Amino acid sequence: MPHYLLIDISNSMTKIAPSGVAEIEADPLLIPTADITREALEELPWKPREGSSTVILSSVVPDKSKVVEAVFGKDCVLGVSSSIELGIGIDYPAPESIGADRLANAAATVCYYGAPAVVVDFGTAVTFDILSGAGAYVGGVIAPGLSAMTEYMFDHTALLPRIDLEEPGSAIGKSTEEAMQAGAVLGYRGLVKDILAAIVDELGCEAPPVIATGGYANLIAAGIPAIHLVHENLTLEGLRIIGGLNVPK
Repeated sequence: MPHYLLIDISNSMTKIAPSGVAEIEADPLLIPTADITREALEELPWKPREGSSTVILSSVVPDKSKVVEAVFGKDCVLGVSSSIELGIGIDYPAPESIGADRLANAAATVCYYGAPAVVVDFGTAVTFDILSGAGAYVGGVIAPGLSAMTEYMFDHTALLPRIDLEEPGSAIGKSTEEAMQAGAVLGYRGLVKDILAAIVDELGCEAPPVIATGGYANLIAAGIPAIHLVHENLTLEGLRIIGGLNVPK
């Protein structure tokens, strides 16, 4: 039986994994967030330990948070927020407005890679979160996600198709699909590169660690030397770390 059940609910997809205090114990399940129901949670292959705060939850979808609390009991769910111990400082005017996933990413980044650092999370939106040299969350950037941009073109034009997002073979597309792939992937890398350059310039330090996570992290980071590595389970690792800081042994 795992010590914690880690649940990361994003707008599009939800990750769930069992965890001990020291490490995540199995590959996470990936479930569309729309499919997170009482029945789906009750059928999970793992059950958390009996006791207080055994589910560590990061959620940006309040209705799905309520489902988690209804299944496991509100007293057994530790929701990540700026009001609990995170292992980082917060130097931000409205800390309560920082997304739980962003706090979890920041906690994991400081633990694994130190500070200053930048986290880039490629989800429904792409978020950039910045940690100062003192290990404090100081702010971020939010931009449209890669799939959101391509889906917008599909939804709002008569002739542009829905495309699979993959590395373009050329910057010059020889079909509509190839042209869209080049525009999406190469153009998105340009957006990420420019934002990172502006962040590093404002931080005033040379080449801080830049950690990428999220659905399209591997695809986009492959063409951006400023991104040092991809950590696919960064948010879940942050939840595990936060659990260790807040749940009695």
